[in-house]
Order: sequence, then C-alpha cells, then structure tokens
Amino acid sequence: MAVTLLTVAIIVAALVIRTSVAELRAPGSARRQWAFLTDRRAWAIGVGTALVLGAFGWATADPTAALWAALAGLLVASLTGTAEKDD
Repeated sequence: MAVTLLTVAIIVAALVIRTSVAELRAPGSARRQWAFLTDRRAWAIGVGTALVLGAFGWATADPTAALWAALAGLLVASLTGTAEKDD
C-alpha cells in the first residue's frame, strides 16, 4: 500500500509542477487547466469513473486499487471539463 500511495502522490505532484511551469510561461493558464474543478458535468463523470473503477478494482485486486481509481477519476474529469472559449 505504501508504494502505491507514494506512486500516486508522485503523479499528482508531477501534475501540479506541470501546472506551475505552464503558469510561469503563460499567466492565467493554471486557472484554465484546473477550471474543471468547478464544472458539475466533469465532476459527475470523474466521480462515476472513480466509483466504477474503484469497485471493480477493489473486488478483483485489493483496496489499493481505490487510489488508482481516484486518480483516474481526476484525470477523466480534467479531460471532460469544458474550458471557457475566448471569442
């Protein structure tokens, strides 16, 4: 479990560092990258993905699969989030 937790933490840290570097290059880009956190549709899809993968992983593997399911839900939500389009 400790190795899985550490691996997931490293992946999340890499995403935060990626956002920080993008923000340094183009101010305001972090807000656009993380805008999915306020999008209800993205949340619903991400939580649904996490629940399905978590239940399947818990039943077939072990409880550590829930961490990977949560990370997958976050990534799916970030991909389905609708960013505001500039006119």
